[in-house]
Amino acid sequence: MSLYAIGDLHLHYQSELKAPGQLNGAVWKNHERVFQANCARLIRPEDTLVLVGDHSWGKVMAECEQDLDYIMSLPGRKILSRGNHDMFWDAKKTKRLNEQFEGKLSFLQDNYYAYRDYALVGTKGFTFEGPFYLDQHRHIVGWDEEAQQRAEKLVERELTRLRASFEAARADGYRRFIMFLHYPPTNILEKRSGFTDMAEEYGAEQVIYAHCHGESRFHDSIMGPYRGVNYSLVSGDYRRWMPMKVLN
Repeated sequence: MSLYAIGDLHLHYQSELKAPGQLNGAVWKNHERVFQANCARLIRPEDTLVLVGDHSWGKVMAECEQDLDYIMSLPGRKILSRGNHDMFWDAKKTKRLNEQFEGKLSFLQDNYYAYRDYALVGTKGFTFEGPFYLDQHRHIVGWDEEAQQRAEKLVERELTRLRASFEAARADGYRRFIMFLHYPPTNILEKRSGFTDMAEEYGAEQVIYAHCHGESRFHDSIMGPYRGVNYSLVSGDYRRWMPMKVLN
């Protein structure tokens, strides 16, 4: 039994791409088939696959049905966390989604899922991504302070949701955690954040995140060991559609 993770599938079987410029380059050509083939070779029925946000471009459930059917067809247990493009998923209605897809898909929000003696916890997350102001050498010399203030409010909301996930697991006796975010845990200005602090507070062994796709963004946040926690980017194009093994 193994645990795998990947993010940013950006499926659009029934919907139009809202930002097609984000999904260009050879790595995106037939990426659905490439990913499906990789999963078929790698993942066994007893394995768990966590999909770390941005599953579908559909705005409503009716535009996501084929995308979710695709995910359900993948081998293993599938756990989904929210991404910034997952408009079909109202965070307040996660319980309803879990009831609708019971036995097929599991939705991670204000709850947790067990993997051996670990609790898999998570939320969408958020981080300030600009706009940043650059000088002639492309060094950051300032940023939009109003946008930063709005981002700070969203970060606090997501931290509250993440704490609810940790506390639900802790109440049931779990003491080992793997933490999943869609957004990176820090932005390009930060070395620490509320998300890294919470990972350390609860003793999370790993933080898995996505969202940073396109080669220019692969190193926007922490990667590797940092202050006792291991951080991994699992955006689909970064992984070249090969799920990352998180745990054996």
